[in-house]
Amino acid sequence: MRVWKSLLCLWMALCAIRFFPSPISAAPNETASPRLSAESAVLIEAESGAVICEKNADLPLPMASTTKIMTALTALSLCSPDTPLCVHPDAIGVEGSSVYLVANERLTLEELLYALLLESANDAALAIAIGISGSVEAFSEEMNRMADELGLKSTHFTNPHGLDDAEHYTTARELAIITQKALREPLFRTLVATKKTTISHPSEGSVRLLINHNKLLRLYEGCIGVKTGYTKRSGRCLVSAAERDGVTLIAVTLRAPDDWADHTALLDYGFSRYHSVLLCEKDAFLMPLPVMGGTEGYVMVTNTEALRVTLPKSCGRITHRVELPRFEYAPIDAESREGCVLFFCDTDGDGQAEIIGRVPLSSCYAIPKKIEKRSFLQWLISLFSFFH
Repeated sequence: MRVWKSLLCLWMALCAIRFFPSPISAAPNETASPRLSAESAVLIEAESGAVICEKNADLPLPMASTTKIMTALTALSLCSPDTPLCVHPDAIGVEGSSVYLVANERLTLEELLYALLLESANDAALAIAIGISGSVEAFSEEMNRMADELGLKSTHFTNPHGLDDAEHYTTARELAIITQKALREPLFRTLVATKKTTISHPSEGSVRLLINHNKLLRLYEGCIGVKTGYTKRSGRCLVSAAERDGVTLIAVTLRAPDDWADHTALLDYGFSRYHSVLLCEKDAFLMPLPVMGGTEGYVMVTNTEALRVTLPKSCGRITHRVELPRFEYAPIDAESREGCVLFFCDTDGDGQAEIIGRVPLSSCYAIPKKIEKRSFLQWLISLFSFFH
C-alpha cells in the first residue's frame, strides 16, 4: 500500500509540473527598462523609428521650447538658410530667453536658427516666424501643415517659441517623429550639435556669443543634440539624440524633474539593445544575367553600394533572396536596374521574418542589340514576303 501511495504522489507531482509550470526567469543579460522621473517619455531608433522603450508616450502635454525643433524644420522647408530676414518690432521684448535682437536689424535665417536652437531665443523665434510668413498665426499654420504631413494626430502649434497656450501641445511619440524628420536635414544636425558660436550684432565690431543650453553635448558620449525646454506649466522638457558605432537614438521626455538622468538612462538602455549590422559590402552580389538578342550572351550585374542597418541585438538569423529575371532582352543600358537583393530577419522574436533592407542590382556595362547581317538571297526572300 505504501508503494502505491508513493507512486500516486509521484504521478500527481509530475502532473503538477506538466500542467502548472513554474515561471521562466528572464535571461541574465536582459537589461531592465530604466526607471524615469518623466511623466511621459519615449526612446526610438532614428533610422527605422522603432520604439525601444516608452512611458505614457501618447499623452498630450505642453512641450515648451522643444517646439523650436518644428520651428526650425518648418523655416528650412520655406526659406533658404542664407536668406536675410528683417527683425520685426513685434519680436522685441518677448517673454523668456532672448538674444536681445534690435528692431529692423537684418540677420540671415541661419544666424537666427543658431540663436533659436542654442540660446533658445524667443525673439529669434518670432523674427523667423514674422520674417518668413508675415505673422505668428500664418507661420503656426505652416507648422501645423507639416505636422499633418507627418501624420501627427495629437500635436498642435499656436506659436513658434513654445510659451504656454492651452492649444499648444504634443506627445513624446510625436515629438520624436518630428525630431527624426529634422535630423535628416544636414543643416539642422549641424545647428543642434554646435556647442557655441557667434552671430552678427548691429554694433560695429561686435558679435553675439551663443552657448548651447543642452548639457548632454558635454556630458554624454556621442550626443548630437537636440533641444531643451521649460515653462512653469510644462515642467522640464528635453529631446536628445546620440550616435555610437552607426546607431542613432532619439529620446524624448516631458515633465521630467530629473531629465538629464532620464536621458542618460534611456540612451544607455538603447545602446545596450541595438547595434549596426553590415548586410553586404559593395559588389558582394556580382553575377551574370543571360541576355537575348545582344552582342554578348550575358551581362554582369552587381550591387553598387554597401548596405548597413540598425537591428536589435536579440534579432534572429539574417537571410537574403536575390530577385532577378531569368533573362533580359537587348539592348541594355549601363547601370540599368535589373533586380534587387532582399534581406530578411525576425527582429521581434515572433517567428515572422520581415524585410530589413534591400539593395538594387544594376548592369555593369551596356549590351547593344545584335544586328544580323543578311545575304542577298535572304534580302530577296524578305522583300518577296513583304509584297505577298
